[in-house]
Amino acid sequence: MSQTNNDYRKYLNPSIISKLNSLDLRARLVVEGFMVGLHKSPYHGFSVEFTEHRPYMQGDGIKDIDWKVYGKTDKFFIKQYEEETNLKSYILLDTSRSMKYSSEGNISKLEYATTLVASLSYLMNKQQDAVGLTLYSDKINKYFPPKSSRAYLQELLKQLAEISASDKTNTASCLNSIAEKIKRRGLVIIVSDFFDDVNSILSALKHFRYQKNEVIVFQVIDPLERNFAFGNDAIFKDLETDDEITTQPYQIQKVYMEAMEEFISKIKKECLNSNIEYNLIETSTPFDKALFSYIQKRRKLY
Repeated sequence: MSQTNNDYRKYLNPSIISKLNSLDLRARLVVEGFMVGLHKSPYHGFSVEFTEHRPYMQGDGIKDIDWKVYGKTDKFFIKQYEEETNLKSYILLDTSRSMKYSSEGNISKLEYATTLVASLSYLMNKQQDAVGLTLYSDKINKYFPPKSSRAYLQELLKQLAEISASDKTNTASCLNSIAEKIKRRGLVIIVSDFFDDVNSILSALKHFRYQKNEVIVFQVIDPLERNFAFGNDAIFKDLETDDEITTQPYQIQKVYMEAMEEFISKIKKECLNSNIEYNLIETSTPFDKALFSYIQKRRKLY
């Protein structure tokens, strides 16, 4: 580990990690910072060796105990074989123009989402899982099926480093198309602001569950998109249509916040009802929240 116990959290801070030009380095430092954090509250009880080991259970052979891990943790762990650990994961990233928004002091939703996706991909690769990537807006722009090699991870990171927000959103149509491409059940992770027709999106998310996939949703938003605390007169521009409106934010703040909370609550409720893991992530949120949600889901699968 390159971090000490005192500074690991800085690598989980979006504003700090975004200053690094290399996406590969960002992903590595985020994952390393996260793994150090597994030893600390609220992650007490999770082993940093989780990528390759599981707790010893009655009936396991003593010869399979990893004594090096025992020496570090004073607990018995069994080294898992590749067939026990391998998982196919499909990461879907929204690259539409609404994702390029950022308020003062925060990175854009797309930059946050890109770093998160890179970190998840890096973590999955460390676990010898197969990870795939889909970039979409109003259409599927790129699709990479899951593979587990290090060289393939570098290709995915290269693609992520080159993306920019473009085109309008058609999340539901894209999700339905991707669901049809998935032939083997796995873990589907969708990263988006979900600024589209909510009912169509929810129907598309359930499409993955009909096919028995496990699903994690990360709804990434900017803090100002939730609290609408803009202050004085402002011109608001739709990033996807270029339509503009001038208004005094405080006059519509209450109505806006109620509508936004209703929008978020509906997605969250329907996800939970469909056994879909839902996470609301603001772009100021440290990356460990999202990575821990993934780890919890993965542990339930094995």
